[in-house]
Amino acid sequence: MAMRRVAEHAIRTLGSRVSQSRQLQATPGSKKIVGVFYKAREHAEKNPNFVGCVERGLGIQEWLESQGHQYIVTDDKEGPNCELEKHLPDMHVLITTPFHPAYVTAERIKKAKNLQLLLTAGIGSDHIDLNAAANAGLTVAEVTGSNVVSVAEDELMRILILVRNFLPGYHQVINGEWDVAAIAHRAYDLEGKTIGTIGAGRIGKRLLQRLKPFNCSLLYHDRLKMEPELEQQIGAKFEEDLDAMLPKCDVIVINTPLTEKTRGLFDKERIAKCKKGAVIVNNARGAIMDTQAVADACSSGHIAGYSGDVWYPQPAPKDHPWRYMPNQAMTPHISGTTIDAQLRYAAGVKDMLDRYFKGENFPPQNYILTAVGSGSIESHRTAKLSSLDSLKLRSSLGDDTFRSLVANKPEIKRKQICLWLTWRIQSLD
Repeated sequence: MAMRRVAEHAIRTLGSRVSQSRQLQATPGSKKIVGVFYKAREHAEKNPNFVGCVERGLGIQEWLESQGHQYIVTDDKEGPNCELEKHLPDMHVLITTPFHPAYVTAERIKKAKNLQLLLTAGIGSDHIDLNAAANAGLTVAEVTGSNVVSVAEDELMRILILVRNFLPGYHQVINGEWDVAAIAHRAYDLEGKTIGTIGAGRIGKRLLQRLKPFNCSLLYHDRLKMEPELEQQIGAKFEEDLDAMLPKCDVIVINTPLTEKTRGLFDKERIAKCKKGAVIVNNARGAIMDTQAVADACSSGHIAGYSGDVWYPQPAPKDHPWRYMPNQAMTPHISGTTIDAQLRYAAGVKDMLDRYFKGENFPPQNYILTAVGSGSIESHRTAKLSSLDSLKLRSSLGDDTFRSLVANKPEIKRKQICLWLTWRIQSLD
């Protein structure tokens, strides 16, 4: 538990300097909140808990209007004349979702003169220009953890679908066919296979825990090692070198966030390093993969199957190569929007809106970007840790992570370090 103790101490050291600056308080008066969600159409009436759609708007319309606020809900988010564009000049809060992303560009932020708060109903911020949001003094937050179970379960399902060659059998039934050999020649047991996850955070850990009963060899690549106790409990082995791990894996699962470093991470060259006949599951972000390289690898048979629910762009155009490549088990972006997940992220959004109206802090793990006071961003200063604290932090987090946190880089903020450490503590659970 060394890392937990050091991180908690660092948070206490840093937190005293940032606790007041994180507070975001709505100015008095009615606020305009805009939510962008997918349409459920006739499906909205089939389940009263289907709250993550336009028709239900997270179930918060009556609550907001009872407090005198205006709540606009739409699915129309593309183009200069869309509904979202009409509300940019006077909205105070924008709620978006990864499942029907409204791309919050620098141009849109510039138009939104009254905007204070960007909330993700779910997890993720890659649809937001965070540099532009920081320059505009916006707070950006998500409902951290709201759909990690949903996504981990979905990943396990996709692994089994690919390994057992399920879809051709299903299609035979639909088409009135019966050809066992056409399925069995590439159907395998999961037991005894080697499965590697790139990323072992909240979702990656849960996937590994769910895979343990299948008696697989479990590998993970991440910036940080798990706590030894958890690593032993799960039975997973840390692989520091991604390229060295890939040839060992029968199944590769992408669980890393989309950043500038991971964008296009799986290009033609890296895919070539995978074991021939491996399968890949990606519920993280589509842009982590080189679209055409994946399609080519599936067509050549180097990759035996590819499944996921994330695309680039989203919604995927009708001519997207992944729709037509062989041995794919792709779906729209659905893994994190189960009914259970919707109820969790709807409750999380409502909680943060309530805190925003009252001027209270959000749960620290929910912050992606934080504004200060009147909306100005805290000056770009790095944390000052004692030599002893620095040494302990370096040994616990590793040299690369330590340098990225405390090096004299203008984009690193003291409060971001504090929030990152808080997140790392919670990711150990």
